[in-house]
Parts: sequence; C-alpha cells; structure tokens
Amino acid sequence: MKLNIGIVGAGNFASFAASAFIKVAGVNIIAVTDINELAARKLAMEIDALVYTTYTNFLADKNIDLVYIATPPYLHYQQSKAALLAGKNVICEKPAALNVADAEELIAIAKASSLLYVVNLMQRYNPLFAIVKDVIDQKIFGNFLHGFFENYASDENLDVQHWFWDAAKSGGIFIEHGVHFFDLFAGWLGDGKLLNAITIQRPGIKQTIVDRVQATVAYEKGIVNFYHGFDQPKILDRQEMRLQFDNGEITLYEWIPVRMRLHGLLKNEQLEKLQAMLQPCEILYHDKISPTVQKVKGRFIDIIFDEHVTIEYGNNIDKQNRYQQMLKVMLEDQWNWIKNHTHHRIIDEVNAVQSLLVAEQAQAIAIKI
Repeated sequence: MKLNIGIVGAGNFASFAASAFIKVAGVNIIAVTDINELAARKLAMEIDALVYTTYTNFLADKNIDLVYIATPPYLHYQQSKAALLAGKNVICEKPAALNVADAEELIAIAKASSLLYVVNLMQRYNPLFAIVKDVIDQKIFGNFLHGFFENYASDENLDVQHWFWDAAKSGGIFIEHGVHFFDLFAGWLGDGKLLNAITIQRPGIKQTIVDRVQATVAYEKGIVNFYHGFDQPKILDRQEMRLQFDNGEITLYEWIPVRMRLHGLLKNEQLEKLQAMLQPCEILYHDKISPTVQKVKGRFIDIIFDEHVTIEYGNNIDKQNRYQQMLKVMLEDQWNWIKNHTHHRIIDEVNAVQSLLVAEQAQAIAIKI
C-alpha cells in the first residue's frame, strides 16, 4: 500500500519533515504548494515532487492521500478545513487553530468523513517519554510532587516584523509553542487545569511584542510550572524540564529531550528496573551505601533505600536524529490508523484540542506585565 503526501508550506521545517517522511516504506511525497513559488520549487526539487502555484489546484490532485500542513498558525484552520472537505487526510503542525472552537470544527468534519485529522504533537513519540511515564506509573521514585519546564529560546532569527510576534497570526507563545509541553506533561500526569498565567512585554520598543510567558497547570498527579522566553542569542538557546518525586527527581534537557539525569534514593530492585530501562547508561554513586538498609524521613514518612544514585542517560549528539525518528514514527502511527481505524494511536485529534484549550485559557487570563 502506498501513501501519497502533498505538502503545504515549503519552509525549512517542511523540508526537515519531508526528509523524515520519505524514510517510511511506501510513502511518496508527490506535491508541494506555497505562496512563495521559489521555495516550493526548491523543496519539490529536493524530493522530486510536483509544484502547485495555488492551493485549489493542489487539492484537486486526486493522487494526494494526505496533506501535511507546515504553514504559520493563522492559516492552519482554513487550510485544514479545505483539505478535509476535499477528502484528504490531514496532519497539521501545531497548533490546530488559533481557538478551540475552530479545532473542534475540524475534528467534526474529519469524523463525518472518516478522515484522519491530527496535529503533530510529536513529543509523545520520543523514547524518553515512555521511560519517564514508566517511572511515574511504577512510582519508582515515589509519588510525583512538582514539575517545571523552562524554555530559554532564541529570537535571533525572529526580526521585529516576523509573524511569530503577531498574536493574530501566531496565537501568541502559549498557543504557538506551549501546546507541545501542555500535551507532554498531560501524557505523563493526566488532564491539566490552568491555575494562572503571565505574559511579559518586551520593553523599549513601540511595537507590542510579548517575548516571555509563564503558566501554572494542575495535573491529576501534581503541579507544573511552564516558562517560555524567546529572548536569547542562538548560542545560548537551552531548555530544561524537571519532575520532582518523594524520593528523587528526573531532569530532561533540550525541548526535544535526548538526555536526562535521574537522581534519588532507590531500593536495589528499583535500581535494577531502571538499569533495564536505560541501556546503556552511566550510574554515578553519590554515596556508597553500607550493606545495611538505610532509612530517612521525608513528608513525615520513612523512606527505606539501598542506594543514593545519579544516573545519566542519552547525549545531545542524537538531537537531530531523534527528531527525525519521532516524525517518522508519528507518520507510521497515523498511517496505521488510515489503514485500520481500530488502530490505537499514541496521539489523535483529542490531543490537539486539550492542549489548545489550556493554551487558549492561558492567553485569555494572563496578567500582562
């Protein structure tokens, strides 16, 4: 069976995604369209695809089975809707739309025609996602208490006129970027409820530019703080997320995590479980515990342990390969559903709406500074 993909939007990320998609056996990218015809032709040459100069003609191509949308957010709703009404399956970059009502309409259209509609919230396809979820679900470090995500992102390639700064086009940072991480933590911790939000305007310029945002979300298992700042030179771009438990913590690095550190107090059998999950890994013993079992207290509860350890797993060298692998596996997962609607997907249309709901609420109630 073949899957013929048409790409809408011919920017750098579309090219990156295309190079991942064509690694899936049976996938062909047969068409590209973009308002920038030169960009469309450049991408089409890379992947040996047709170029359409209008979206209408692109959608009229009966050979396109699935439309992949990689345009700015304000175009997502209309382009997704037109593709679905043309009988095409759709994978769209985040967010689904600039508001939840439009996203829900897209889902209704897709369901009425038994078509795929999904937003590429690919974080759950990262192998580290499943490892962290197992640690949480098995309570290897005890109960989850608190988490954070800190995103010190670069604005070096975002000039003052870039659509990213225009909330009417991007939706703002919560909607354009935050949905990835609202969804990621929901996958680990259950559904989330927004508690508060802040947006911070860049001082000293006439144009209104919000470059930093912060939100707190209560998930079923605990509280998480989110900070996104787009105000760094590229060389200082960095991200970190941490999950704190009764008996330890997990820290993940980069916004596509490829490296993590686990630190805490473990019984021997718990350490063995982690070693089985994390191959290969480096185990650093902070304290070589004596043969007798150790006991300490936390939250008025006895904590009995054998080892006080730090475990390092993964490395930053894998970042680009990991990202491409996640895109490849995401496409395979969604295609399996197209072939068999009983297939249970890692992400589906619900993820798009739930993450957008939190983001939309954050944008609406944020205290402006």
